[in-house]
Amino acid sequence: MKTIGKVQQLVVAAVAAVSGHAGAASADGSMKDAPDASSWWSSVKFSGYVEGGGLANTDNSKDPNDLNWGHLFTDKGDVQLNQLSLTMERAIDSKKVYDLGFKLQGMYGTDARYTHFLGEFDRVTSDEEQFDVVEAYLQFHTPWLSEGGTDIKIGQYVTLEGAEVIDPRGNFFYSHSYIFNFGIPFKHTGILAVTHATSMLDLYYGIDTGVNTTFGERGDNNDAVAFHGGVGLTLMNGDITILATTHIGPENADEIETHPPVRVPGANDKLRYLNDLTAVWKVTKALTFTADLNYIRDDLVKADGYGAAGYLAYAVNDKLSFGLRAEAWRDQNGFFVGAFPGNLDFVNAEIGRPAPNVRSFFPEGATYYAITVGANIKPTIDKRFEGLVIRPEVRWDHASGATPFNGGSDNDQVTVGADVVVPFSIIP
Repeated sequence: MKTIGKVQQLVVAAVAAVSGHAGAASADGSMKDAPDASSWWSSVKFSGYVEGGGLANTDNSKDPNDLNWGHLFTDKGDVQLNQLSLTMERAIDSKKVYDLGFKLQGMYGTDARYTHFLGEFDRVTSDEEQFDVVEAYLQFHTPWLSEGGTDIKIGQYVTLEGAEVIDPRGNFFYSHSYIFNFGIPFKHTGILAVTHATSMLDLYYGIDTGVNTTFGERGDNNDAVAFHGGVGLTLMNGDITILATTHIGPENADEIETHPPVRVPGANDKLRYLNDLTAVWKVTKALTFTADLNYIRDDLVKADGYGAAGYLAYAVNDKLSFGLRAEAWRDQNGFFVGAFPGNLDFVNAEIGRPAPNVRSFFPEGATYYAITVGANIKPTIDKRFEGLVIRPEVRWDHASGATPFNGGSDNDQVTVGADVVVPFSIIP
């Protein structure tokens, strides 16, 4: 009965927040000190950004698809419109007893080929530029379980895992690490909660439909649910943060869509474990070090992948920063790292459809190394586009145990290029 009472309080508070009565709820569910309706809506923000760029391969003469092998979002050698994104959101106010927020973010561009929720706009077009819903969720702040309260997301949201994110404004480099591309999920559909146990400790826990999945036959590649959670630490007054996370559940398609379809025994029972630990240390005001450790295991195909990435970022001033990323990732059984020349190859592989263009899968496995150096240049322009950044980079990739680059003839690859990210505010 106590749990039912808390749910009733949350519903009352949520409805009141939407209608502008976001004051504290009393024991009987009535509201005290409720402000007028404009106070809630005035904190809703509309914004967006545009990202475009390209990475040229210094020697790709033998690859008919001109792919930067081992890359996903920067796999093409030509200039791309990576993302045009629009966001409507309201952040929750943790100072209130109860509060309601939300986020709706859509994205158009070449990155959408890899970020799709299955069954959601993933086959609207086979063009290189596609549309995707990045996030669409409600979020509740409650006073439950701890003095800091518990925040709950319901809907579609990006993963907890990894040092890098889909939104380019959260990354130093244009290209992505092997961990981001092949070692973690991108997004989930489900319920995710975080309990702020103390000022230093956060506990994350939730269930979802799996990696990049939604609901139904076309939205989920199997009939199983997954767990997503972890532990977050904030130390030294915020100078050090550590987030250890896991996602555990069956992720392989339970049916291969041939004619006739072929059932995959064990697909709904055999688990895939995606584990990640990200630590960020603000060494000084100018220097930041980030470490990303990753381990992935798939019990159905008996495949393992693991590795690490280290980042150094040094801010010369507020207009110029330099960065270094060094990484190594082992695809023990040649299962995880691949290339997807066709614009629908990635989602076809996830859902269980034949994807004959997909390249990779070296049976002996391989270890991938990469070193990326780059800069963030932030010129001063109109205040409406504050945050504009130009990100040039040079990257060297090396494969030990395989020759995946330049059409399968080399074990080294060098790419040079840059992107531009232009944020803008529609209604601040």
